[in-house]
Amino acid sequence: MTDSFGDVLREWRQLRRMSQMELGLSAGVSPRHVSFLETGRARPSRGMVLRLCDELEVPGSARNRWLTSAGLAPAYHSRAGDAPEMAPLSQAVDWMLSRHAPYPAMAVDRHWCLKAMNKPATAMFAATGLGAGDSLIDALLDNPALAAALENRAEVERLSLTRLRTELAHFGHDPVLERAVARLADRVAQQPGTAGDPMPAVIPARYRLGEAVLSFFTTITQFGATGDIAMSELRIEMFFPADDATRHAVQVLWGTATPGD
Repeated sequence: MTDSFGDVLREWRQLRRMSQMELGLSAGVSPRHVSFLETGRARPSRGMVLRLCDELEVPGSARNRWLTSAGLAPAYHSRAGDAPEMAPLSQAVDWMLSRHAPYPAMAVDRHWCLKAMNKPATAMFAATGLGAGDSLIDALLDNPALAAALENRAEVERLSLTRLRTELAHFGHDPVLERAVARLADRVAQQPGTAGDPMPAVIPARYRLGEAVLSFFTTITQFGATGDIAMSELRIEMFFPADDATRHAVQVLWGTATPGD
């Protein structure tokens, strides 16, 4: 059974913890009109649907659900990767990944599935068997090779749980992310508590690669202006060395330096 527009509006308003009064004032309509929309006594126009989506920070994929629940045509689509209009976006992804070498970089979708990796990332994860199409969430939970390579696995799991919860709040109801949060929360709950400890300036992940331990922190880049659902949800994750030893090791492994430099 398809949810009514009122159900969808109420779900997202409560997710964003806004009252009908707050949403009405923010969107420039009366709280009574918001109430009527939620009870079905009023029917929204396309402009009203998109305005409410803006105020509630609803992502593109979820906006289609808003529109269809109101009896309106979807506004956002997922195009084939080789579609001509996708070329500038695909080229931008390739450019960022390749130019980031010798440091690792990868592109992942909303469910943390690997879409692409540069050569250093491919080399770093080679022993784990991870490749395009694989889930980093599943790997973190179930891949013994990755578990052995991560020297601070417990810390990485805690950080990943925080990130997953933030992303779930952004995307709204998502069974894949909800299952991942539940499983990872169970794992983290068994770890010794460190909630009261001060947070360091850099929280790296430490990977053992042969005799070397590579310590990286990451940045995440997203497209800021695209109407394509898949590209709007794509994240470019770039690894940067957290210490001089890692910086030198990376240059030796995947750059131009030699061991004696």
